[in-house]
Formats: sequence, structure tokens, C-alpha cells
Amino acid sequence: MDEILPFDLSRLILGDLPPLFLAEVALRVVIILVWTMVLLRWIGGRSIAQMSVVEFLLVIALGSAVGDPMFQPNVPLLPAMLVILLVVLFDKGADLMLARWRAAKRVLDGVPVEVIRDGVIRRDGITERGHGATELMEKLRLAGIRNLGQIDRAYLEPSGELSVFLRDSPVAGLRIVPPIELAEPDPPAPGDPACCLECGRIASAPVTTCESCGEVDWTRPRQDD
Repeated sequence: MDEILPFDLSRLILGDLPPLFLAEVALRVVIILVWTMVLLRWIGGRSIAQMSVVEFLLVIALGSAVGDPMFQPNVPLLPAMLVILLVVLFDKGADLMLARWRAAKRVLDGVPVEVIRDGVIRRDGITERGHGATELMEKLRLAGIRNLGQIDRAYLEPSGELSVFLRDSPVAGLRIVPPIELAEPDPPAPGDPACCLECGRIASAPVTTCESCGEVDWTRPRQDD
């Protein structure tokens, strides 16, 4: 084994490759990028804008297949281009399955999950998707929601987006603006209804543990127009 000379600029910058290989790298980048762009245009916008778990894995596979042949002198272009083509064909086949068979969509994309019903966060729904209550409240604020009492139903879609359906007439519920982490404590008065700070369930006093989520922190329910 050859002795390595520390801070050898020639080895650091170019290694054992001839300088002309830099021109080959430029050609490889152009070929691979053009080939990949053509295939991604063929896939269409859905696979880029709304990635499922399968498509996320395909992106990882494409990253490896696209990157190596751009600069590795021992990786020929044709096998790499074949790998990219096969990955894209797999994605195209998955799209066709999703369009034709409902069962395939459930397996590959998943299904919407109800996370709020009648102004109360469903612990089983957010747990299934690996979300927490505060993360869900953040999504609601980004959608312009100020109070859980405004919400009739809310679903986490397979794409990760949150779809919210409002009540015709808002009712008292858990106010999430300002965020509960920043709000001043507002404990309910003795004998008044109390609102769970974790899920928004309203209970009659006296209360200790929330029947919906098992938490013990309570506040006064508020109503927002």
C-alpha cells in the first residue's frame, strides 16, 4: 500500500485521475441529468408534488443511481441509465395500479385518518400517523383555525396534508391561538365546564383525568366566531 502524504493537494483535488477526466465528468452530468429529466417529465407532476412512501423510496434509489455515474470512473453510463429507467418504470406501474385498483391504493398510499371529531382530537388517529397533539395544532393554525370548537371533522390525508371541515356554527372549545405553549394559564372556575389542554374534550366539573386522552391539564373552554 502506497504511503499517504497528508495535505497532498494533488491527491485531495484530483486523486489518481487524469485532468481530462474532469471533462468526462461534465459530459456524464449532462447525459444523466437530461436522461433523468426526460423520465421525470414522463412520470408527471403527481409523483413529484405528492410523494407516498413508495415514491420516497424511489427518490432515494434515483439519487444513488443518478449520482454515482456522474463522477465514478468505474461506473459505466448504460447500466446506470438502465437502473434509472427501471426505477421510473416501477413508479409508473405503481401509478397505474393506484388508478385501477382501490386495494392497491390502500396498500401503497394508505388511507385518510380521522384526527378530529366534533372539536376533539382523536388520540388513536394522531398516534396511527405518528403525530402529536401540538403538531396537529400547528397544522390547524397554518390552516387559519383558532379554536377546536370551530371544527366538525379533520382528516390527515395519505399525502400528509390536513383537510378540515368546519361547523356551521362554532361552539366553545380549546383555543389554540395563541399556542397553548405560550398562553397564560386559565384554569376553570370551580363548578364550571373544563376543557382538556391535550385533546379539547369538554367535561363537567369536577374533573381529574381526561377520558379521551388520559391527560390531567385543563383550561376554560372558549368560543371563537
